[in-house]
Amino acid sequence: MSARLPHALLEGLIDDAAVFPPGLSPLPDAVAAHLARTAYRRYVGPLLVPAGAAVDVVTLAGDSPLSVGLIARPGMPLGPVRDGVQLCVGTPVMVTGVEVGAASAWRELSELGVPMTIEIPRDGFDAAMDDVAVAAVAGATGEVPTVQAKFRTGETEVWAWPDETELARFMVGCVERDMPFKLTGGLHHVIRADRSDGRQHGLLNVLAAVDAAVSGADKSAVTALLAERSTDPLADLLVTLSPAAVDALRGTFTAYGCCTVTDPIGELADLGLLEEDTP
Repeated sequence: MSARLPHALLEGLIDDAAVFPPGLSPLPDAVAAHLARTAYRRYVGPLLVPAGAAVDVVTLAGDSPLSVGLIARPGMPLGPVRDGVQLCVGTPVMVTGVEVGAASAWRELSELGVPMTIEIPRDGFDAAMDDVAVAAVAGATGEVPTVQAKFRTGETEVWAWPDETELARFMVGCVERDMPFKLTGGLHHVIRADRSDGRQHGLLNVLAAVDAAVSGADKSAVTALLAERSTDPLADLLVTLSPAAVDALRGTFTAYGCCTVTDPIGELADLGLLEEDTP
């Protein structure tokens, strides 16, 4: 394929979730690999780590600047998040954001002064979306730190795989509420497929679906793009996006966590969709 995806479409898109399932990389290995990464580095976001591991991350980073996101899974206490942010102050480790569940106390974290990502549950979905959207609007005006929603795209022991209709509902719901979002879990490959390790959404599908949603498409059209099994029509759509369309897309879909960032990057490179890897 001669046309390439613009750098801006992928810039900082893939957060490094190496220490989380199914990758489960040991923390020292994850920190070392993240700091050493050079190939297509511009497409990789911060290293995501459990909030309780902040002190270890500071030790492992040493004098090397390191951007991290501190994660507390839904249902986990928020104390380690506060402690983790404070532990990193005055060190080369910069906390670029915190990610927590949509529990009633999440707003208390705004006092930390860092961007917040709130994972949306299935139970009470609409109420949680509305609640986070109010804070997202306030964050966009600078009243509080920026706030965005998060949705899990992969299956876990406690989370069934969300099909195309459910994921489209989340995407369109965010667009209708003027609320940015990120995704987490399960978005390892570029195209929607039923694989030996389970059903998985595709990165190209998601990018095309978000573009459609921000352009005013309804849920059925967004669902159809998420269900597409062929690479070419999705790639053809994405390589022709205008700079304004890319900005609108990435202003809504800010990032996603992936435990092996080389998987989607490698597949995009193999398809000839990446521009030359320049600093």
